[in-house]
Amino acid sequence: MIQDLNLWNSLPVPALLIAPDDTIADSNPAAEEFLNLSSRALAGAHVWDKVMIDAPLEGAYARARDNRTSLFVNDVDVGSGERAPLQCNVQIAPLHGEDGFMLMLMSPREISSRITRNAQSVSAARSAIGMSEMLAHEIKNPLAGITGAAQLLSMGLTNGDLELTDLIVAETRRIVKLLEQVEQFGNQQPPALRAVNIHDVLDRARQSAAVGFAAHMLLVEQYDPSLPPTWADPDQLLQVILNLLKNAAEAGAAGGAITLRTFYDTSLRMRRADGTRAGLPLQVEIEDDGPGIPPDLAASIFEPFVSGRENGTGLGLALVSKLVADMGGWISVDSTPGRTVFRLSLPIVPKDDDGEP
Repeated sequence: MIQDLNLWNSLPVPALLIAPDDTIADSNPAAEEFLNLSSRALAGAHVWDKVMIDAPLEGAYARARDNRTSLFVNDVDVGSGERAPLQCNVQIAPLHGEDGFMLMLMSPREISSRITRNAQSVSAARSAIGMSEMLAHEIKNPLAGITGAAQLLSMGLTNGDLELTDLIVAETRRIVKLLEQVEQFGNQQPPALRAVNIHDVLDRARQSAAVGFAAHMLLVEQYDPSLPPTWADPDQLLQVILNLLKNAAEAGAAGGAITLRTFYDTSLRMRRADGTRAGLPLQVEIEDDGPGIPPDLAASIFEPFVSGRENGTGLGLALVSKLVADMGGWISVDSTPGRTVFRLSLPIVPKDDDGEP
């Protein structure tokens, strides 16, 4: 199985070899130390009995196994029954040359960044956000003047010159949209959380997409009508879903399908900053049948300025991730050629609140 034992034992990253029946076939020393379990205690045990991850990975893992593809999940708590969880990036991939075997790597993040940031780091981050927001605002003012001047010039121009003024207007508007996304990153206002019917938000987003950017696609609804309200900011949630629908529409070809799916899953619980654990049972999936996310981008797709499109800004999914996190939710992606699924995991209305703002 593992051909080079010296390399396996020298890996600084905790690693597990998972057999076709989902039991642990082998573990490297870093994994034993990380999980606080010996190789003898790990060998033969079901992987999900020994590795506890605060994320609904079982389904995505099963699909990755069946399709022989890789799975990447960032910033999730990973632990075992023998030690407290640490925030990690998790990578699971098929082991080449060994049919049915999978390799799991768990890369712990720095403990200091997981627990808290010091005051100096917070101050520097706020200063950077404030500077970007100020620059975006100042740049938009002259752009408005340039757009207005180009439109005035176009009134007295012939067709050949009109193309140039139209180009000026189109490009300045594109820059303004990019600056508006930068400004949204600087928005420090907390979300206005209240009880929200997720299907009302999905219907608004679907209707907008159907007559606009997704007019070339078939939009399919697979809803669970019994879902309770979610606890979210309706405007921000609409923005999240519209961004995901637009991504799906841009990935799909004419005549392709985008599926909007909702269901209930009680298995996902996330650890809050105060140490308490909160359930995120309400699931929303947006699936497209496009070519999928390039493997080299899968692990960083939610980071700013990472884009799989030639002219993409790389801010759309980063903003989506920020908005979802601010509302106390979680977003993940599972992508293979011909099928990409973005999943939102959202909280329901707290039991001690009647859902009124």
